Amino acid sequence: MRITTRGQLAVSAMTDLALRQKMRPVALSTISARQGTSLSYLEQLFSALRRAGLVDSTRGPGGGYTLARKAADITVADIIVSVDEPIDATQCGGKENCHGEGERCMTHDLWSALNVRMVEFLDSVSLQKLVDDQLAKGLQVEDRPTIKRAISAMPSAKPIRINAPNSVFALGNAFSKS
Repeated sequence: MRITTRGQLAVSAMTDLALRQKMRPVALSTISARQGTSLSYLEQLFSALRRAGLVDSTRGPGGGYTLARKAADITVADIIVSVDEPIDATQCGGKENCHGEGERCMTHDLWSALNVRMVEFLDSVSLQKLVDDQLAKGLQVEDRPTIKRAISAMPSAKPIRINAPNSVFALGNAFSKS
């Protein structure tokens, strides 16, 4: 059994969100920049997370995502399952037809037991534990998000003033006076 990139990215993005949501809703673009992943891919993941009731979205300026429940109440298993990531080590999807219709492989019970253990483990790890682990490792969460402004408050250079006519008529008048 292997957790795919989709499941891993969903857990990482949710951890990022849980670390920073105290300030205000977190924009996916900032998570995308920190995680180094595509914004459109994150939008797909967060759409699934919202449908599963794990996150809430806020529209408009200053909008973004927040957790729908406390981080302690969200497990890694909840996140992985919500993005349609199967947690299954059997080759048959648990249907007991590994070798065709009605035929199980000799190791089916082994893989089924592994599934139970994996789900138990992922269900025992809360999002809050992941946040606490990151903080214990010394991760510094910025006090306020950096706001990128489209228009600078201070001009980058002084405008150059040119004393030139601003229309064809003014240009004609300028030549007639000379």
